[in-house]
Amino acid sequence: MGSSVELLVHQMKAAGDETRIRLLAILQHGERTVKELTEIFGQSQPRISRHLKVLTDAGLVSRTPEGSWVYYRLTDDTGRAVALGILNGLDQSDPTLRRDNDRLVGLQWRNREAAERYFAQHASCWDEIRSLHVPERQVEEAILQCAGEGPFRAMLDIGTGTGRMLELFAGRYERAVGIDLSPAMLAVARASLERAGLDNARVRLGDVMNPPVLRDSFDLVVIHQVLHFLDEPGRALAEAAGALAAGGRLLVIDFAPHELEYLRQAHAHRRLGFSREQMKNWASAAGLRLASVEDLVPQDEAGGLTVTIWSARNKRTAGAGRKKAEA
Repeated sequence: MGSSVELLVHQMKAAGDETRIRLLAILQHGERTVKELTEIFGQSQPRISRHLKVLTDAGLVSRTPEGSWVYYRLTDDTGRAVALGILNGLDQSDPTLRRDNDRLVGLQWRNREAAERYFAQHASCWDEIRSLHVPERQVEEAILQCAGEGPFRAMLDIGTGTGRMLELFAGRYERAVGIDLSPAMLAVARASLERAGLDNARVRLGDVMNPPVLRDSFDLVVIHQVLHFLDEPGRALAEAAGALAAGGRLLVIDFAPHELEYLRQAHAHRRLGFSREQMKNWASAAGLRLASVEDLVPQDEAGGLTVTIWSARNKRTAGAGRKKAEA
């Protein structure tokens, strides 16, 4: 588009269809797949896909592939403001819109039930490990204290799992992204974010060794209980550092060195904790300055797990990379 006027005209034309306006109205509540949208609208998949392509080409909707699925949502740029401006003119008591919303609520409810069933089936794994260290509430309070009050322009949660860190930091970031390799865990995270009403946070399928995000883009990156599952934790930390904006903060929450060998077989742990010196060397190699280290020691020191929180800063100053980070 040659000018903002031409772009706006193009976007208004793209939205000038009953089904497309209904699609925008649903997508303002969060991301959805084509399959979910066909269920809500009762229309064929090719027809819904055709409407979504028009909205995507006009910059009103963004698409994100995730395995064999594709998620659609309102864009985060100026197209979102245009879409919301259009939707503000709708009468929310319109019978068609109310029916769409009722079907969306039913769909969300079924998704949450499925996610909760999955979590219930695997909850014993988390519960057993949590029983070995200090209470989760104490850990989370320490994480928030180490991170600082913010506000953070953008947050990245690597290995987001159930999305708990995205919920914990809600209110401290403008936008947030969580990545994980498990579609099942992402389903749990999506249900949790929807339940919490966090429409400025999203989750994506992604590898911690190759995060699908722009470099130099986040002023807070969190790696919560992930590194001990990896063969190359130092490389994962370096990849996380690459996503940090100038002056950004990296938080790593994991275990101090321990001797609970059974965790390798029972819970797929590859590493039995990390020493301060080890983490310091990895941080330095990644261009980070280790700012603080805090150990949370359980009451039963002999048989329990010490949770350590490492806080590191990108060595580049905020001013030096601000333009690149904002881009």
